Amino acid sequence: MRYWFVLLLSAPLVLNAQRWLPPLTIDGQPDLQGVWNFGSNVPLERPDNLGAKEFYTPQEAAEKLKQGFQGDRAVTGGAHYDLSQFGLDPSQATYPPNLRTSLIVGPEGKIPPETPAAEQRDAADTARQKGHEFDGPENRPLGERCILFPTVGPPMLPFAYNNNLQIFQSAGYVAILQEIVHDVRVIPIDGSLGGRPHLPATIRQWRGDSRGHWEHNTLVVDTTNFSGQGVFFASATESLHVIERFTRTAEDTLLYEFTVEDPATWVRPWTAQLPMMKDPHRIFEFACHEGNYGMANTLSGARAADALRAPADRQPSGTKPQ
Repeated sequence: MRYWFVLLLSAPLVLNAQRWLPPLTIDGQPDLQGVWNFGSNVPLERPDNLGAKEFYTPQEAAEKLKQGFQGDRAVTGGAHYDLSQFGLDPSQATYPPNLRTSLIVGPEGKIPPETPAAEQRDAADTARQKGHEFDGPENRPLGERCILFPTVGPPMLPFAYNNNLQIFQSAGYVAILQEIVHDVRVIPIDGSLGGRPHLPATIRQWRGDSRGHWEHNTLVVDTTNFSGQGVFFASATESLHVIERFTRTAEDTLLYEFTVEDPATWVRPWTAQLPMMKDPHRIFEFACHEGNYGMANTLSGARAADALRAPADRQPSGTKPQ
């Protein structure tokens, strides 16, 4: 019932942001510090059957949440996993209140169509990877290799677990420590947009190059210089541009909004929004590193499958393997 209670009491966060004034840090900036939970049971894209409906009523949201919590066993390839045993069942999580039907805002609630060039890139990448998905660690996703997770951002997207971060502020900087893979993003803060230039265009990074400034009580973070090899949608290119907005709307609520622009990938920019909830607990260690046992087991399993197929592959055409 605690999940229902939170949802039924939720109110439009933007309106609340206009009434509530955040505490200030010692140097006079809005205080965003603390541990925040940005988990979400709201899909990134709106289900087709909801059309242009952007918000659930509190009653609809409570019923939707109840339906999502029925059953605690996942079935994959005939194997049954008791997710509650490892704390991964959705009913064991606490979600920030959110009446949105999708994290993406607007009447469509979906990622815009890709450009023809992006579709061609995707098709070429898929064809090139087909049959080579388990050749080596370089063929596996960055998250699986414990290099970079989509939660880290920018933009930051909720994951299946460990959706916790801690914000630190000092004069001229804001740091965001992610619980998952213990990544830290250090963001220089200037007085206004354009105060400090981005890195030269020749320098590219998985997480891009972030620069922040304050607009009233909102921290605005502008990020460019992406490598085009990150985890935020395989289609994204070096021209990816992300603008994030962090606004503390209540003592225990931080509203996070991001706008994504990549003219080489999508026909138009798009925006998503999700609330974060203050968490009384601390960040824990996430012991994940490149070359861990999980990757070794995955690749050794693939080699075992190769060995099973090899005798059949060596048989002359039209004969049966012994």
